[in-house]
Amino acid sequence: MKVILKEDIKGVGKKDQVINASDGYARNFLFPKNKAVEANAENMSKLKAKQDSNNYRKEQEKEEAKRIADKISKIMLKIPVKAGENGKIFGGVSTKEISDLLDKNYQIKVDKKKIELKETIKSLGATNVNIKLYEGVIANLKIDIIVEQ
Repeated sequence: MKVILKEDIKGVGKKDQVINASDGYARNFLFPKNKAVEANAENMSKLKAKQDSNNYRKEQEKEEAKRIADKISKIMLKIPVKAGENGKIFGGVSTKEISDLLDKNYQIKVDKKKIELKETIKSLGATNVNIKLYEGVIANLKIDIIVEQ
């Protein structure tokens, strides 16, 4: 019997997946526990509409991420820091500081976890940082660490 899963079931399948289940398993376990519905024409059309809606939403999110990536690639973010005489800065520049400055100066909200920085920036000068905005969309941000006046 073909059924549409309503939730992930370990060893069986993922949510919204159409699977072949034995009649007994479907009638005695999946249906009573509300874990699946029968894959009839009505339920299949609902599933298709839901998948189309999700695909459209994902495309919109990807387009928005591409627009933001374009904006970010044109930015040269200047970060003033306190530094010693030899050019070594006190502390470091973290992903949180980069995220906060992007929001404050350019009104671009980026989650600090999406900024790829192996460790805090601890030297003056220009640096390139990648920001993962969406699956397959990566922005390249130019950062210039300058001495605070």
